[in-house]
Amino acid sequence: MSHSPSTEPRHILLVEDNPGDIRLIEEAFKEIVTETEFYTVTDGYPALERLRNHQQDPSLPTIDLVLLDLNLPRLGGFDVLERLEDDPDLAAPPIIVLTSSETIDDISKSYDLSANAYLTKPSSPNEFAELGHAIEAFWFEQAELPPLST
Repeated sequence: MSHSPSTEPRHILLVEDNPGDIRLIEEAFKEIVTETEFYTVTDGYPALERLRNHQQDPSLPTIDLVLLDLNLPRLGGFDVLERLEDDPDLAAPPIIVLTSSETIDDISKSYDLSANAYLTKPSSPNEFAELGHAIEAFWFEQAELPPLST
């Protein structure tokens, strides 16, 4: 398989409140070939604001992927998914729920609310690196995604 990486960086909105996980996720994506730029917010309100801002100002970089934790202060991950689903004017990029929960209820509810994937946070730095490579291989090299409407 010889997909050449895009020359444009992939913009990832990371919605995560744990500083250790933020660092591990960002480090994992430094290991991949595809250049990535992170926009990191610690709860759902600024995440929704960032997605809305692009619709109002298309000159802002398009978010290519959202990594969304469920357990956040103020506005949690399920609330973000619900608001995105309830707002037909807000086109969201693919959303990967990346959380520590392994409960069937959380997995089912995430997919019911239109999450594109559900991944459990790794427990070691090596597993985080593998996660970065897996996301790159599928979401950046294999998946064909529709353009976001502006």
